[in-house]
Amino acid sequence: MNQERLMQVLVEPKISEKATRVADKNAQYVFRVLNDATKPEIKEAVEKMFSVQVESVQTLNMRSRGRNFRGRAGALQGWKKAYVNLKPGFDIDFMGKA
Repeated sequence: MNQERLMQVLVEPKISEKATRVADKNAQYVFRVLNDATKPEIKEAVEKMFSVQVESVQTLNMRSRGRNFRGRAGALQGWKKAYVNLKPGFDIDFMGKA
């Protein structure tokens, strides 16, 4: 796969209470990815960027939600979320070692 494409597939890690709980319990990490990213692309991108081995990838599309801004209706853009399950013995440290 194209190296430039792989570096753009992962948009950001999603760090929330739920994501932290899932990471501690199941060794799964949550990422926001490009809307047209495929599971093999996500797997290869995580393995290349973090030097880990990925066991499986689950994806889901987060639908857009309505919002009001100054009395006018609007919408937040939808996005794609990926749950990445790592093989035993591997870990991703987002905070870095101090």
